[in-house]
Amino acid sequence: QVQLVESGGGLVQPGGSLRLSCAASGSIFSIGDMGWYRQSPEKERELVADITSSGRTNYADSVKGRFTISRDNAKNTVYLQMNSLKPEDTAVYSCNAIIFTATGTFSGYWGRGTQVTVSS
Repeated sequence: QVQLVESGGGLVQPGGSLRLSCAASGSIFSIGDMGWYRQSPEKERELVADITSSGRTNYADSVKGRFTISRDNAKNTVYLQMNSLKPEDTAVYSCNAIIFTATGTFSGYWGRGTQVTVSS
């Protein structure tokens, strides 16, 4: 079995920073693309940022210049550094990873999500 567990969410004032982490564990052979998504009650789930296994990154226009995605392949972990946070960044942030398991399967996995609230 494979699990993704996010951490690092919380309440922060506008202009503040948070760092999210998502660790994959279980019967993992290798991990392909990893990404962060977010969803709020007012919006559909949207891609925030993703990163390939070689480190190539992609960002939503709304977060470019403020958020940075990175990964530690040795730790099977992806990070999202969020700076200059705005109230409109408030959402549940979930990570996704394309994982090749040790049993030979290939699938996308999701974490349960972590709440980020930006408010004064």
